[in-house]
Amino acid sequence: MKKSVGAKTLLFPTPVLMVGTYDRAGKPNLMNAAWGGICCSQPPCVAVSLRSATYSHAAIVERKAFTVGIAGEARMVEADYVGIASGRDVNKFDVTGLTPVKSELVDAPYAAEFPLVLECRLLQIVEIGLHTQFIGEIVDVKAEADVLGDDGLPDILKIKPLIYDTGHKGYHGVGPLLGKAFSVGKAKG
Repeated sequence: MKKSVGAKTLLFPTPVLMVGTYDRAGKPNLMNAAWGGICCSQPPCVAVSLRSATYSHAAIVERKAFTVGIAGEARMVEADYVGIASGRDVNKFDVTGLTPVKSELVDAPYAAEFPLVLECRLLQIVEIGLHTQFIGEIVDVKAEADVLGDDGLPDILKIKPLIYDTGHKGYHGVGPLLGKAFSVGKAKG
């Protein structure tokens, strides 16, 4: 029998999203956001939910753009740091040693060291409560060649993305393929 644990933000796993923005003065910034994910197929969109107190919140509203980088396991310390420090107080790129890259398509930066990046144009803002959900239309996805599979698409086992455990506030990695989606269930039909 299941036991109630109450109304909590428990969903497993959640992605660790590196949200890139420029502030009013043009300083690049990154933040770590776990509240987000793909939210539409056509047009391709991603949603990130940020508290209004974050430095990135105002930047997205003003610039109407953001990027979403996917940090691999090798960049866990840097990914965590950009979620602890505020861009109001420090230049996170300088502190972490990450390299800011100006998107050619949207008014936002990303870190060169993250193997996968989504470049997003702000499509919609939804006020939810403590968080504001920013829905961005994905105008391009950029991937390092060494994380692409034979089919030309990003390979999750090559990226080794961080995933977040909302219950225990910890980072995890991904494991091997267990089965092909929209296929293994056909055995039941």
